[in-house]
Amino acid sequence: MSLPVHTIDVLPGSAQAQKDRVTFANLVGVANSAGGGAGQSVTVAVALALPASYSVMVNPGQDATWYVSGKTTTGFNVTLTPRLAANTLASGTFDVLVHA
Repeated sequence: MSLPVHTIDVLPGSAQAQKDRVTFANLVGVANSAGGGAGQSVTVAVALALPASYSVMVNPGQDATWYVSGKTTTGFNVTLTPRLAANTLASGTFDVLVHA
């Protein structure tokens, strides 16, 4: 069920993907089956239509850097990489916030 939003202020200079709405998705506990591989790519499937332009933020839940690639209107890839080359990734979950 969607949450109706009545008033939104877009700050000057901000990129606005859609003029008539805000798209927001909070994906908590996305499975990461890295299990020790450095730079393991994790594909996130989003079960809703995304606009052509959107932003993604990731909370990896461990000492790792992340980047997003392959963004489409149906999903994207998240790549987690350990901050230190000697470290490995633990399998588990991470959180994703999508907004447009």
